Amino acid sequence: MTFAILALASGIAVARDPAPVGLLRDVVFTRYPPFADNGERLRRLVSPLDALQIEQRMGGNRDALRAEPLDPAQQRFTLYVPRDPGPAIGYALLVFVPPSDDARVPVQWIPALDRTHTIFVSAAHSGNDANVLDRREPLALLAAYGVMHHYHINPAQVYIGGFSGGSRVALRLALGYPDLFRGALLDAGSDLVGTAQVPLPPPDLLHVFQQSSRIVFVTGDEDVIRQAQLARADASLEYWCAFDKDSLTAMHTGHALADAFVFAQALRELQRRKVPDAARMETCREAHQRALKARLEQVESLAHSGQTTQAIRLLTRIDASYGGLADPRSVELWRVINARNARQH
Repeated sequence: MTFAILALASGIAVARDPAPVGLLRDVVFTRYPPFADNGERLRRLVSPLDALQIEQRMGGNRDALRAEPLDPAQQRFTLYVPRDPGPAIGYALLVFVPPSDDARVPVQWIPALDRTHTIFVSAAHSGNDANVLDRREPLALLAAYGVMHHYHINPAQVYIGGFSGGSRVALRLALGYPDLFRGALLDAGSDLVGTAQVPLPPPDLLHVFQQSSRIVFVTGDEDVIRQAQLARADASLEYWCAFDKDSLTAMHTGHALADAFVFAQALRELQRRKVPDAARMETCREAHQRALKARLEQVESLAHSGQTTQAIRLLTRIDASYGGLADPRSVELWRVINARNARQH
């Protein structure tokens, strides 16, 4: 599944009829993306043990896993489409997750969108109060798929972004869908990667993220809380072998949306991808594989000695830290330990 999205995106990028340009409100995309059904989002965006428990609550219903979490015909989007599509390779695309329910195009960003030939799209009713897994993330995926169906988009310049709480959703999507989003613009919000809140995806997807995704942070110099978040998030990306990242500081700025100058800088930075050093990447990945192997062996040892409570606690911590990297072994151990507990009781 890793590269299926890019292949699909390339196949649908060219619209058959001229599509409207300028500021567009209350746009409806009627086709839901095939890569965003319930089962695929669980695989990409939820840790394996959490996903297993959700699937169990669904009763293992395959139809429920294949279902769409929302009706695309009922969703509304706001777009800004520059009149000039730029080079023959097509528009760039920025899918933006807002912290509030209204979908707006920041007026001060329009000149930079025009200069970089970037389409901006944002969903309505996708604010911080909305459910992340069942609404905010599917809406962003629907937005990307819808725009790519109607406009000529360069798949190498499809980005996810957000402000404040929306940035935290954008980071999850950048990590879980690196074969769709080639980078993320995180404005005044970020989280640690490799946690229960931002779990690592399966190895194939994580490797694409490490190799091909660029992360650009934007933070106000007076936004003390988000500056601290940025430092921790940046360190966690480095720890998990994601080296292509940069940060911009908005001077004399608190917790506020990036101004025109900083936003233009951020768009340029997103396109300045840096290929990571192959040897450094391999060394980093191998270190994590060794550590994961040792921790899983410790779980097995605890389980075999009858210390199932301690084994489950350790396995839960592994699931939160390593996410999809530990699958399928983590899921297999979880099932074995719980089956043993059931027999004993």
